[in-house]
Amino acid sequence: MSGDDPVPEPTDDIMCATYRALCRHGYADLTMQDIADEWSKSKPALHYHYDTKRGLLLAFLDHLYDAYTDRVAAPEEGSPRARLDALIDAALDPPRTDAHRELRTALFEVKAQAPHDEAFRERLERFDTHLADEIRRLVAEGVDAGAFRTDADPETAATLLVTLVNGAHSRRVALGADDGVRAAIDDFVADSLEADR
Repeated sequence: MSGDDPVPEPTDDIMCATYRALCRHGYADLTMQDIADEWSKSKPALHYHYDTKRGLLLAFLDHLYDAYTDRVAAPEEGSPRARLDALIDAALDPPRTDAHRELRTALFEVKAQAPHDEAFRERLERFDTHLADEIRRLVAEGVDAGAFRTDADPETAATLLVTLVNGAHSRRVALGADDGVRAAIDDFVADSLEADR
């Protein structure tokens, strides 16, 4: 696609309508009319705010990112291991309002646009960057506190853990399960990060 659509400030009611329409229709079949129907207003009224489906979905990703960063953040209290576990749990387990398989499937379809659309790619990368930054910070703090090994590399830990979380999300959509991912993360943390006691 050429150029970026301007992304205006989203309104909660339009974002809720987009959420419902994505759940109902998926990404590929989604139209501006579908979103307008969920919004209970006319398609021209929706076009007053967003020129294209692409522009609206970019705004929707921004909206989801704000909610994600509020939800997926390292706790400030507890041991480094407990804080890392809580962060990974938040990243793996979306809140009940996001638990609809239909929305996860639609967002999976949106992710498929990233190789072809830089604006989608940039927005999706922000989710990974946020999680990786939180993991790097926690691992570095754990090393400094003596809870994690002195040779633990925060960058490597962040890369691996973000990849495992993304893999779990993909398996959940494609196969309906993410069996074993949480146990693999626990094994990695115990074997590669935790200091000998």
